[in-house]
Amino acid sequence: MSQPERASLDGLDVRGRRVFLRVDFNVPLLEGGGIRDDARMRASLPTLRELLAAGAAVIVATHLGRPMGRRVPELSTKPLADHLSELLGSPVQWVSDCVGPEVEKDASRLGPGEVLMLENLRFHPEEEANDPEFAGRLAQLADLYVSDAFGSAHRAHASTEGAARRLPAYPGRLMARELEQLGNVLGDPARPMVAIMGGSKLSSLLGGAMAATFLRAHGLQVGRSLVEQDFLEEALQIMERARTAAIRLELPVDVVVAPGLNASVAEVRTCGADEVGPDEMILDLGPKTVASWAELVASAGTVVWNGPLGAYENPLFASATRHLAEAIAASPAVSITGGGDLQAAIEEMGLERGFTHVSTGGGATLEFLEGKKLPGVEVLKGA
Repeated sequence: MSQPERASLDGLDVRGRRVFLRVDFNVPLLEGGGIRDDARMRASLPTLRELLAAGAAVIVATHLGRPMGRRVPELSTKPLADHLSELLGSPVQWVSDCVGPEVEKDASRLGPGEVLMLENLRFHPEEEANDPEFAGRLAQLADLYVSDAFGSAHRAHASTEGAARRLPAYPGRLMARELEQLGNVLGDPARPMVAIMGGSKLSSLLGGAMAATFLRAHGLQVGRSLVEQDFLEEALQIMERARTAAIRLELPVDVVVAPGLNASVAEVRTCGADEVGPDEMILDLGPKTVASWAELVASAGTVVWNGPLGAYENPLFASATRHLAEAIAASPAVSITGGGDLQAAIEEMGLERGFTHVSTGGGATLEFLEGKKLPGVEVLKGA
C-alpha cells in the first residue's frame, strides 16, 4: 500500500525562525519523582538537534501524565527540561506555563540554537478539548510547527491538531520513521501474523485487552483482577468475530496470581486460568501460556505486540513479559512493538536491537495499523 505524500524537514529553511516542536515526553516516572525511562526523550533528539543545528529557535511542548486540566506539581515538566539539557549538553530554558504573557515574552526572546520547554500542556483543560482559542495561543508562539509526538497522534488535541492547522506543519524525524515502519507492516505484512495484546484497557486497545477481561467474559472467575466491566460484552463480540473469521484467539491457560501488587514471594502462585481465588489478582501470565505463545512467534512472519503481559515493574510479575520478549527478539519475524511501558521494559532488558521497530506509540500504533486516520498525522499532509 503506497503511503500519502507528506511534508518533510528535508530542505526546509528554519534559520532564524521559531519552531513549535510537539514531542511526546510522557515518560514513566519513579515513585517520589524522577524519570524511570527516558527512551521517548532520546527518540526525539535527532529532530531537535537537526533543528538547532540549522539555526532554529525551538519551543518544546509536551504533556505528562493525566492532570485532568489541573496544576499537579509532581507532573511539572521542569524535571524534563533539566534532563533534556543533560541529553543535549546545552541549556534548556523552562517557563512555568504554556500560554500567556510570560510565555510569549520568553518565546519572542528565544534566539537561534536555543531551546525553551513549556509547562505541561494538560494543566489546561482546553488542551484535551482542542479549544480553538487555546490552539491559537500556542500557534502564535512560533513560525513553524513540527510534530514528533506519534504517541499522541491519535488524539485531536489543541497541541497535536489545532495548533498544527494554524502553522506550516511538518513531521519530525521520529514521526516520519514511525509512519514509514508501520506503513510497511500495514501495506504488506509477512504472514502468518501474530498480534499480542497486553496492557490494562480494552477501550484503549481496540482489539485486545488485559487477559482478565477476556477470561471473565469467557465465564471464568478472576477474583480481584482488573476487569473492565463496561467492555465485557465487547470482549464477547471480539471472540465471536474471531471464531467466525477462523482467526485463532489465544487466551491464557495459566496465570500468576497474588493478593496484590506488593505481595510477598510466599503469597505468589501459578495456577490454571480457571483456578483464581476470590481474593487473588492475575498479575502475570504463566509458563505454559508463554511457552505456547513463543511457539507461535517462532513460526510467525509478522509479530505486533502492544503492552506488557504483567505488572513487570515488580520482578515477581515480569517473567512472562521477559520470556516473550526474548522469544520475539530471537525469531526471524518482522516485529513491531509499541506502548510506553512496553518500550521501557524492552529497553531495560537490552532487547531493543532484536525488534524490527520499537514504536513510541501505544494506542496510536494500534489505530494506525487498524487503518484509522490519526488526527495528528492527517494535519501534517498538507504542509
